[in-house]
Amino acid sequence: MSRFRALWQASVNATKKALTWNVEDLVPPSEKYIFNFNSKEELKRWHLYSDSEYGGLSSASLEIKDAGSGLSGVFSGNLSLDVTEGSKWRMNRSGFCGMRSKKFDGFIDLDAYDTIALRLKGDGRCYISTIYTENWVNSPGQEEDNSWQAFVYVPKDNWYIVKIPLDRYLPTWRGNVIDAKLEMNPSRVVSMSLSVNAEGGVPGAKSGPGDFKVELDWIKAFRTQ
Repeated sequence: MSRFRALWQASVNATKKALTWNVEDLVPPSEKYIFNFNSKEELKRWHLYSDSEYGGLSSASLEIKDAGSGLSGVFSGNLSLDVTEGSKWRMNRSGFCGMRSKKFDGFIDLDAYDTIALRLKGDGRCYISTIYTENWVNSPGQEEDNSWQAFVYVPKDNWYIVKIPLDRYLPTWRGNVIDAKLEMNPSRVVSMSLSVNAEGGVPGAKSGPGDFKVELDWIKAFRTQ
């Protein structure tokens, strides 16, 4: 075979290979890391909030620490029901803290997945996982992202993996469940958060003012079906 013919044949074979595909090539991986708390760089992706922004006295911190078997995130602080004397804010409730991720670069597409999973070690309190999606409800005067929430609860002092189906996340407006038939758009996720309230939660969970602490290893999206 001449050199020219050999090069031509190699080009044809490469083209055929590039054009050949099967359905497996189009299936995303069964799991997708969203957050991994194994580096102090992860701290740059989050910011903290609490009732202290409105005159409350709760406080929170987020650190990366060595958990013995590796690094993990530690979200901790103190929940207070007290309000700063003379505060200009009229608070309906106090006693809450949260960690919210900074907005993704555009958004992340979780349409191929049906479950959010968190590997964490809790303190017996009930936490709230929130998914923020691009606003597509178009409610009059509403410019905030749409928010969807689900409870996260594990017994204290051990590592657990909590799996929450996306259809278990309920639409909320400033912490209150919206009584309307809405459907999440998982292809336009712009941010996530984990928060804790002094009041409320699931039966049996620790509640009331006082210290809180939850350790985080990772947050992933899973395809279970």
